[in-house]
Amino acid sequence: MFDRLRNNLGLKLLSLAIAVAGWAYLRLTPNPVIAARFVQTVAVPITTTGLPSDEIARVADKQAVVVIDVPRGGVAIEPREVRAILNLAARGPGVYNVPVEVIAPKFEIKSLSPASVTLSIERIEQRTLPVAVHYTGNVRSNVVVATVRVVPSYAILRAPTSDLERVTSVQVDVPLPNAPSTFDAMVRPLATDEHGGEVTAVAVEPNLLRVRARFAPADREK
Repeated sequence: MFDRLRNNLGLKLLSLAIAVAGWAYLRLTPNPVIAARFVQTVAVPITTTGLPSDEIARVADKQAVVVIDVPRGGVAIEPREVRAILNLAARGPGVYNVPVEVIAPKFEIKSLSPASVTLSIERIEQRTLPVAVHYTGNVRSNVVVATVRVVPSYAILRAPTSDLERVTSVQVDVPLPNAPSTFDAMVRPLATDEHGGEVTAVAVEPNLLRVRARFAPADREK
């Protein structure tokens, strides 16, 4: 019996060494299943905060791409859980380079693009201009404008400073008829630039004006 124990001693020592090595591997080596992580990329809109109601920010970059480190087995990230914000409080009109702040409290941010955004802040201003009548259609029509009235005759413009500076007039378009007639309709006023093109960024109030016009026969002798 003693001889059998002595003969198996080598095997027992080998088994003990294997067990110790296995324990050390499991104890000291990170578990690849638990420790493994993956990254997820989400694109979220860049929003602003802190601006007063009479200012507007012109931002060229509309989206931020955020790469987030997520534990393996974690739930996929919903874009609504991530926010990219530009804090513009107490800055005033001017040009700034503002860092993008990412709010994603449950996750670790791996990278962000862009990290900062160059933007301009403008004040929203107001002007009042008289409304001009712009006749469209056949200018060689056999009629003349006998009377025309626009109610109200003035419009209020509201827009950022740079857009408002482009406006040279406010007009309503009235078609010229081919024969004597009357025109009575609600027409949308347009803020126009020096070339007659509409400046779409300008809000015009009221948004509809009543235009009454009477077209009489043209005096051919004159």
